[in-house]
Amino acid sequence: MSKRDYYDVLGVARSASEAEMKSAYRKLAMKFHPDRNPDDPEAERNFKELNEAYDILKDQQKRAAYDQFGHEAFESGGRGGFGGGGFAGGGFSDLSDMFEEVFGDFMGGRRSSGGGSRRGADLRFNMAITLEEAFAGKKTQIDVPTSVTCESCDGTGGEAGSKPKTCQTCQGRGKIRAQQGFFMIERTCPTCNGAGQIIEDPCKVCNGAGRVQREKTLSVDIPAGIEDGTRIRLSGEGEVGMRGAAPGDLYLFLSVRDHPLFKREGADLYCRLPLPMTTAALGGQVEVPTIEGNRARITVAPGTQSGTQFRLKGKGMSVLRSPARGDLYVEAMVETPMNLTKRQKQLLEEFAGDQNWDTSPQASGFFDRFKEFFGDRRD
Repeated sequence: MSKRDYYDVLGVARSASEAEMKSAYRKLAMKFHPDRNPDDPEAERNFKELNEAYDILKDQQKRAAYDQFGHEAFESGGRGGFGGGGFAGGGFSDLSDMFEEVFGDFMGGRRSSGGGSRRGADLRFNMAITLEEAFAGKKTQIDVPTSVTCESCDGTGGEAGSKPKTCQTCQGRGKIRAQQGFFMIERTCPTCNGAGQIIEDPCKVCNGAGRVQREKTLSVDIPAGIEDGTRIRLSGEGEVGMRGAAPGDLYLFLSVRDHPLFKREGADLYCRLPLPMTTAALGGQVEVPTIEGNRARITVAPGTQSGTQFRLKGKGMSVLRSPARGDLYVEAMVETPMNLTKRQKQLLEEFAGDQNWDTSPQASGFFDRFKEFFGDRRD
């Protein structure tokens, strides 16, 4: 199967600038990335084809060879002499380096432009709240163990009055390159470990890191209507970067504890109401609790059965970022009386003696079907 034109793969004109190609690559890479299409082999093939095309066209020498000779420039024995297309000679040690270069500005600047300072790590904090707090929202404070800027050196990593010097090995880039034929291999500078600078007089408090371990107190606003498993991002509240680099983010993972009375399904709440047999038979009014701590009154019709559901409109959970509320559904559970007094037993026995099928329509229907079933078997 012949290869598609690399410009067609990226969806750009042959006169496209580097910025236009990079923008096109970003959009398509996000669309075809295997993590977003785990069960789509076609997306994976498109993703590989896309990266091969961008790997060639982003390099000026390779692009010129491709414009002159086409795919033959990178095939074994081709006139262009580049031999072996794909990722082999792109100046990336692996595909993740390509993604870091292209998407670095979208991911908090993890790749620095020259000094080698690395963005701080993102942090995770697990927080459990009650259903009432999820309903009403909550403002609270949390203590997060993290790395913060060293106050002694103000994040520079050096003693007062000292200044870091540019690494002579990498000239401040944090990377060194080695030419191998037509290809350029790039790796982290072993002298400065990618920092791009050398601190000759490191801070005695942070040992040149520019940061120290501390517990940081943060104010957190939990919005009303939040659901179990929600993740809240606190930008810039993660671990501070090395030697004054940008901090990472803090991700707050929320879990909502089980409630003794209510079960939640989206914005609606469900609860079971134990109903005395006499109230179920005669009817009446009962009170039920609501999530905001008040009481609501329910009218029970005479002859109410177990499983009967009452809907209290607007008595459910708050809806996130909305004035609306869900509903509360109350399910009746008719209780059989226990530990009866002698008088109570006597009254029930009198009732049982006077009972007919009109007072128990479900039982009447059941026994009618029961008789029909055994009658059919005898026949």
